[in-house]
Amino acid sequence: MKVELVAVGDELLIGDVVNTNATRLGRLLTDAGMRVTGISTVGDGLDELVDVLRIAVGRADAVLITGGLGPTSDDRTREAVARVAGVALRRDPEVEQWLRDRYKDTGRTLTALGLQQADVPEGGRMLPNGRGSAPGLAVDVRGSVVYATPGVPHEMAAMVAEQVLPDMLRRAGSPAPRAQRVLRTVGVGEGIIAAYLEPLEKELAQAGAVEVAYLAEPGETRVKLTSAGPGGGAAVDAAALRAYELLGDCVYAEGTEQLAAVVARLLAERGATLAAAESLTGGQLAATLVGVPGVSAVFRGSVTAYATDVKQSVLGVDAALLAAEGAVHPGVAREMAAGVRSLLSGTYGVATTGVAGPDPQDGHPVGEVYIAVAGPDGDAVAALALPGDRDRIRTLAVVRSLELLRRTLLGLPQEHTREFTG
Repeated sequence: MKVELVAVGDELLIGDVVNTNATRLGRLLTDAGMRVTGISTVGDGLDELVDVLRIAVGRADAVLITGGLGPTSDDRTREAVARVAGVALRRDPEVEQWLRDRYKDTGRTLTALGLQQADVPEGGRMLPNGRGSAPGLAVDVRGSVVYATPGVPHEMAAMVAEQVLPDMLRRAGSPAPRAQRVLRTVGVGEGIIAAYLEPLEKELAQAGAVEVAYLAEPGETRVKLTSAGPGGGAAVDAAALRAYELLGDCVYAEGTEQLAAVVARLLAERGATLAAAESLTGGQLAATLVGVPGVSAVFRGSVTAYATDVKQSVLGVDAALLAAEGAVHPGVAREMAAGVRSLLSGTYGVATTGVAGPDPQDGHPVGEVYIAVAGPDGDAVAALALPGDRDRIRTLAVVRSLELLRRTLLGLPQEHTREFTG
């Protein structure tokens, strides 16, 4: 079943709200065996919404709308669906009574405008909302089915899981989910990852059984291998094996396991602990680590040594080194890592120092960053030239620090070793 997603709301267009619903629905529907063929975002204008819905209905088996079902004048989804279906809206007395009871139970006033939530396109049906007050809709439109759910994420998620998805599966004949594997890579850019996998893509293009997609985020690239049709597990497994051969040790995990979780697992497997010393990342590395459930078993703590004198007084960085070179220096990163390891009694210490911006510092350009890992077998220091704005540089520094630690724990070379000859 081909599904199109339509998100409604001016707030999405102007950036006041991020459309997390699309991400969540895309994953949910794909995992259920559906094929999401398009995602559209449209404002509250009725004519624009009608235009988008007509296009979506014309090319998909199902259209799932989020938003525009509330009790205000700019909630026009019901009217738009009725126009596309070529039918009138009718006031459903059962829905109206449900609304009145719902508002009364929650101590709110149901306005005359709010009663528009009881309007249902002729031939359609209401989808009850067990977590809010705006009912959803399901309407058959010219061989397609249009579902409308509230835009509030927790209301949308419950309605889709409990009502929309089961109806989609019934209509689609409960297709077997498409097989999928996701390889997570780090430290190599999206373009290089794609170049590494070019031989695989050529092989897959001939067979037509597996699709490849690249999902980039700061410092990482996910490679998604999905069967072209229902099932297809064997073909996806074979493609994944070939991808591992081509990508080498920049693959750090599969599925949903995050880099910080991998590091925590590796530490636990070795009975080791970690302490962190941060300058430019300002606690972001520690926050990333403590986001991993159970990390208290391996994470000793952190020191945010943002000021130069704190690096010396708390972490024991050599005063002469700081005076001669300043805080942005590989030797400083090395001594920060060793200092926090000793201070917090960790098996390993990891440290970050550098310039996140927005301006250069003491002759060092924005993006000049040094990270270090100190451990029982010595230390490792990496010099980085990171691109982007202040937030991106800090995020990349965290990712690269975790990757340096992963490689140290696994006994891998500091940098990815696959040679690119394309």
